[in-house]
Amino acid sequence: MQRIQRRLIVPEGLAGRRLDQAAAELLPEYSRSRLKTWIDAGRLTVGGLSLRPRTLLKGGEELALEADLETAVAVEPEAIALTIVHSDDALLVVDKPAGLVVHPGAGNRSGTLQNALLHLDAELAVLPRAGLIHRLDKDTSGLLLVARTLESQTALTAALASRSIRRTYRALCHGVLTGGGEIDAPIGRHRRERTKMAVVDGGRAARTRYRVVERFRAHTHCEVELETGRTHQIRVHMAHIRAPLVGDPVYGGRPRLPPEPTTELRDALRGFRRQALHASRLAFTHPSTGAALAFDSPVPADFAGLLGALRADAAAARK
Repeated sequence: MQRIQRRLIVPEGLAGRRLDQAAAELLPEYSRSRLKTWIDAGRLTVGGLSLRPRTLLKGGEELALEADLETAVAVEPEAIALTIVHSDDALLVVDKPAGLVVHPGAGNRSGTLQNALLHLDAELAVLPRAGLIHRLDKDTSGLLLVARTLESQTALTAALASRSIRRTYRALCHGVLTGGGEIDAPIGRHRRERTKMAVVDGGRAARTRYRVVERFRAHTHCEVELETGRTHQIRVHMAHIRAPLVGDPVYGGRPRLPPEPTTELRDALRGFRRQALHASRLAFTHPSTGAALAFDSPVPADFAGLLGALRADAAAARK
């Protein structure tokens, strides 16, 4: 059993939000159901007062959390190979392959990144989600940040909430984008298909910036940076501007081909069975030393192969 004691000031940007919503923004390492339980039990208070989860906040209030966190026993350690980009006493940076689920869930009780982390470091069992600070979809590859101590997790979670951690991605999109831009559109559950996310009125604020890296005949290679971290954010936002990610089985639609594509490109696009999204760069301040850190991950072989096929097709069309 671990005792949690946290104090946070509600930023002005969360003024007008409900207590349970603000708590989820400021303490993303804990599930919404757990936070609601703590609010209802008076373990998460506002200015020393026990309030209802739906209470609207004004900004500037002090949230105080004092609760016991039981060690998770449902997730078992498993010897799964991981690519560790950086390791020290406070944190890890992991380069996740496509196809690896981050957290156990329905239908995925084992074989996840969390199982692998617990095998790598048994001390992570006392931390929520084994210290994972953020997440990637199963079929998104790239860099993930993991805390190894409660102090580190507290600091890194606060940095994520204040947008001090920079997360940059590489994406391949359908369509030819003429330039970069910013997508500022709220994201929430799809109104009919509840397993999907969508841009919806009343959704949670979401902002994504993108710039064009390379254009092809019917596709664009982009660098994308998150300002917020909503579920499926890049996938939903790029689909919203009619530039869905190549291979995305949920938001991508049918593969799009340029006129008279090469056989290699046709085969490459049809054979790419995941969203073409890679978390390529992670930059943040070390929670213990204060040093500025940045890590890069090259796109994996399948992504690089698709880029090669797109370049070859473009070159063939110019002849």
